[in-house]
Amino acid sequence: NGVEQQPGADDPDSNDSNALERIAQVTRQLERFRCRIDAEKKEETNGRRHQEEHCTRSHPLEHRQPEHAQNDGTHTDVKTDEREAQERAGIAVAVSVRKALAGELVPDAVNVKGGLIHEDVRPALSLVEKLSGVLVGLAGTVPVSISVEVHGEIAQHDCSVLVLSALKGALGNLGAEDVTYVNAPGLAQDRGLVATVSADEISPDHRNLVRVVGAFADGLNITISGTLMGIRQVQKIVEIDDYDLDLVPSENMIFLRYSDTPGVVGIVGNTLGKSSINIAGMQVARKKLGGEALMVLTVDSPVDAHVLEALARETRAKIVRSVTLGG
Repeated sequence: NGVEQQPGADDPDSNDSNALERIAQVTRQLERFRCRIDAEKKEETNGRRHQEEHCTRSHPLEHRQPEHAQNDGTHTDVKTDEREAQERAGIAVAVSVRKALAGELVPDAVNVKGGLIHEDVRPALSLVEKLSGVLVGLAGTVPVSISVEVHGEIAQHDCSVLVLSALKGALGNLGAEDVTYVNAPGLAQDRGLVATVSADEISPDHRNLVRVVGAFADGLNITISGTLMGIRQVQKIVEIDDYDLDLVPSENMIFLRYSDTPGVVGIVGNTLGKSSINIAGMQVARKKLGGEALMVLTVDSPVDAHVLEALARETRAKIVRSVTLGG
């Protein structure tokens, strides 16, 4: 049984307030690190000065000996390691501040949903954003709602932040400018778009699976599923509307739905070749012999509208779409 995780109503003023508070939090954290580093340096300096004064009073001849003859360096090395560790932590906080100011998600700090993002959930952020972008690109219009269904081991964690990824991916593909994790809920609200997340730890075929379902005003529903493969967490699109795939999302993609007849692959290659568009990869999926097929191509450059029109005309495809994803 799934456990639905549904965010509350998004208020633009509240979003701005939350973002400012998050920036203030990481800024205060950075200041605390800086103060601790300064205090450690001061303590170390005072300690050396006290030791030197003590040696001068008690053992004037020994004081003339080199410092390494009196100290094996262990204490200094420990202090140095601690200071370097604190400096690294300070740098990490500074990076978080930069991300917060840019409207990006800060996974190591309190995110705009109010909680920490579990390390197992973080790799799914980019995947969901791309799945949502492909979904909207296939439809060519704004959905009424987007449902993010999380299956597998990551479902045991709080996955509500994936709502932001879905909204950001959808809005970015629709042409909205400067979409961030901070302003995405407000922009979605302006367009009448809502998103929800549900979680179910059962996943029969994959260790983790994320399914994004878009519902549109004309009754159309589009489903696209993805997963993260192996130690390197390689992003894969594994299903679109029950067509099985094994596709790494690419910056530029072309999707065709057509009747499965001989010669279509050759027509597609020839049409793209005439337009100097290089094919990097191609996959064809079908549900039955002679039925409808789905072709997905990854290409090296964006595809103009006249090329899509030529593909539709030559292949008699029911649907021809190009999708361009951000980095």
